[in-house]
Amino acid sequence: MLLRSICLTFASACVGLSLASASTIGDTRNTNLDQGWQLHSGCDLNTSGSTIASTSFSPVRWLDTSVPSTVLAAQVAAGQYKDPYVARNLRAIPGTDYPIGANFANLPMAKESQYQCAWWYRKRFDMEKIAPGRVVWLHFDGINYRANIWINGKLLANSSKVAGAYRRYDFDATKVLLSGKPNVIAVETFAPSPTDLGVNWVDWSPAPPDKDMGITGAVYLKTTGPVSVRSPLVSTHFIDASLNTAELTVAGEFHNASMIPTHGIASVSLLGFNLQQTIDLAPGEEKTVVFAPKRYSQLIVQHPSIWWPYQMGKPQLQNLTLRYSDAAGLSDEQDAQFGIREMTSELTGKGYRLFRVNGKPILIRGGGWSQDMMLRVDSERLQKEFALIRDMHLNAIRLEGKLETDEFYRLADEQGILVMAGWSCCDQWEHWDKWTPENFDVAIASLRSQMLRLRIHSSLFAWLNGSDNPPPPKVEQAYLDIEHQTRWPNSILSNATKIRSDVSGDSGVKMSGPYDFVAPSYWLTDHDQYGGAYGFNTETGPGAAIPSIYSLEKFIPHDQLWPPNDVWSFHDGGGGFDNLDVFNAAMKATYGVPTSLHEYEQMSQVMAYDGERAMFEAYGRNKYTSTGVVQWMINNAWPSMIWHLYDYYLDAAGGYFGAKKACEMIHIQYSYDDHGIFVVNSRYEPTETMHASVHVYDIRSKQIFEQSADFGVTADSSTKVISIPDSLFSGNSRVLFVQLELRDNAGAVLSRNFYWVPTKLTEFDWSKTDYMKTPALHPELMTDLRNMPRVRIVAKLLPSTLAGAVTVQLSNPSDTLAFQLSVRALDKNGDAIDPVFWSDNYVTLMPNETRILTVHTWPHEQAAIGSLVVSGWNVDDTAVEVTAEKFEPRPH
Repeated sequence: MLLRSICLTFASACVGLSLASASTIGDTRNTNLDQGWQLHSGCDLNTSGSTIASTSFSPVRWLDTSVPSTVLAAQVAAGQYKDPYVARNLRAIPGTDYPIGANFANLPMAKESQYQCAWWYRKRFDMEKIAPGRVVWLHFDGINYRANIWINGKLLANSSKVAGAYRRYDFDATKVLLSGKPNVIAVETFAPSPTDLGVNWVDWSPAPPDKDMGITGAVYLKTTGPVSVRSPLVSTHFIDASLNTAELTVAGEFHNASMIPTHGIASVSLLGFNLQQTIDLAPGEEKTVVFAPKRYSQLIVQHPSIWWPYQMGKPQLQNLTLRYSDAAGLSDEQDAQFGIREMTSELTGKGYRLFRVNGKPILIRGGGWSQDMMLRVDSERLQKEFALIRDMHLNAIRLEGKLETDEFYRLADEQGILVMAGWSCCDQWEHWDKWTPENFDVAIASLRSQMLRLRIHSSLFAWLNGSDNPPPPKVEQAYLDIEHQTRWPNSILSNATKIRSDVSGDSGVKMSGPYDFVAPSYWLTDHDQYGGAYGFNTETGPGAAIPSIYSLEKFIPHDQLWPPNDVWSFHDGGGGFDNLDVFNAAMKATYGVPTSLHEYEQMSQVMAYDGERAMFEAYGRNKYTSTGVVQWMINNAWPSMIWHLYDYYLDAAGGYFGAKKACEMIHIQYSYDDHGIFVVNSRYEPTETMHASVHVYDIRSKQIFEQSADFGVTADSSTKVISIPDSLFSGNSRVLFVQLELRDNAGAVLSRNFYWVPTKLTEFDWSKTDYMKTPALHPELMTDLRNMPRVRIVAKLLPSTLAGAVTVQLSNPSDTLAFQLSVRALDKNGDAIDPVFWSDNYVTLMPNETRILTVHTWPHEQAAIGSLVVSGWNVDDTAVEVTAEKFEPRPH
């Protein structure tokens, strides 16, 4: 970027600086090196790095690629291999010979694997003339795992310095770059070994055969003066609960690359004012410069514009510029955005970890996040995923390893979605007893790199130093020291389980499962032992998540779609989750044996809806005995049959809408344990008088109970408003239907909910509980749902009041309820459109009931919908064309 005017404020720093020098002496700019790379295996490349990194070298049969890109991602993009995510294509790639379902991170590559060799990335580029006194830094956001870096025939850094999947690098390349001439950079990359701290895939995804080796982050050149400015930070402390006064502390890292001492001015601009202090840096010195409110009264801000998670307020961001200048002018500056917010946590009286944002408690309702298995980056896809997360009313994302791109954190800041980050489990990251001195050094360097990168981001609320276990004292203390040195402003947990740390004490969280199917009543039946709705569960969920037929057809060959087979199972998880036996057994026992793919998919969505809704509702009802729940997971690294709320193709099915229903900001819900009707208010303000009604029906759709109540509820609360008599559950019907509705005092619907409830709940075999599940001694029986009469649904389009939206009216003119209706938006070719955003879906219509649903597409795809298809448990599919001329349904 061009020199910003600093002379008005820092006149002494601008002595001798002329307009002509603004593009040289004062110029700080980034030159992206993302395009124009070439890639080649080192297996048959008998050429030295100095030769490859020379302008005289002529690449022959090298792959064209861009960065970031792993080796395999580049090969797939070049068409060398068919889509690895379809069927079993992944196993056809040479080098994919590790056992299916095994943790490849802990296994060596086969000696004959093409990824056992180094792989070379090479780029030729023109360099502008380097002005006297300027320093050119070569920056890497990430390299997995080791690398030798060459520029113009000279070795800039070797693999003893470049090691670690989560490190960022800045190399002074000034002396090896050719000013004003063509230059060549060559990066020789090496995959991680089982004893390296690499990128790992555990049981939620298979691992790619290259172990994600290669250049995994952005690469660019940054031109500065002798002193560079990095890693800005603004931390906040509110002096009291009114939030009227915020004390801000600003910090940054200043690095002197020159061989002489420097004397200059560190300055910061934010909130309309400028601050400065003089600093001295010895040759090669890096110093943290702090602007504290005790010294700078301007940093005591009255009535600040506060950053909130999107459900608590506006995620307001401010601009910050951190600079260093001396007598020669501007040396470097760094822009950033920050939010005025304070993240804290505490242990409740029961020892549960409770998080607060700006002093207000928050029930964390989030999910585990996964990057693409080949670490491919897609900006628009990322934006769509954030929109899906907000549409579900989730407020948090957990990253276990897989530390995302800068754009990810920027979006989280802007969207007001909280992020919990930390290290991963299950490989060398937690094999501390096998650590080498290099492992220790790489871990410390990786943590420092990530702390300095992430600390500015408003969305980060916690960091986990371990996942499945706390680090041993030596490692944890070293981590804590780094976090203190880098002024990490948020909570730090030793690990994601309830295992106590000898250094930092109780974590206040649990990771007790389940990860496989449990009946919906589980979450309110388990009060204090396992994964039930108490405390903070860092990863859990009701297991399998079968994609819709529309998605299944994208990665399962047509002749393999039914019955499930080894192609299906290849897309299950790994380890103990390499099959769907628990889920399928529960389906058979509860709903009966499916006889077709259509039946199997419908039953699967019913189970996913019911399971996800029950989990999130239980944690909502019990707040703040329950303090947080992280669904394992939000998304998938590739097309999968397990652990997602929306699938790899961004298709939303039963589990998505169950979660969306449960996490409404004002929500009415049923409780399996006491038949109570609760209203959960997730807003931070009380409500006016509301009207709740409950209707209970037997399996024949005959109403057997009705009750209503008028009430108001307090802010951020869970309130029982009605009780259904126990006697209703001792009748002849094995299944009851419970319909709930909540309206405001003007009659507008605030929340609707519908349950299919067994009169005899599942009896759990608690003695056989393991980390995966609690099995059922006697499962609930819901087979009567398969014997309901079929009904005809009437669907018609209505004029929409929203631009780019389609509104459909669904009516049930029969005397039998229409169970679990889903509406699918298709394009003009009959293919599913993903993602789309429905006001509601997977709804049930009582006899003579009418519902209106609205769908809108991604903003740039508003004209994509050609028809809507309505499916249901006991209805025939119905389609309605989306045209201006025709609004009547047609057979499908």
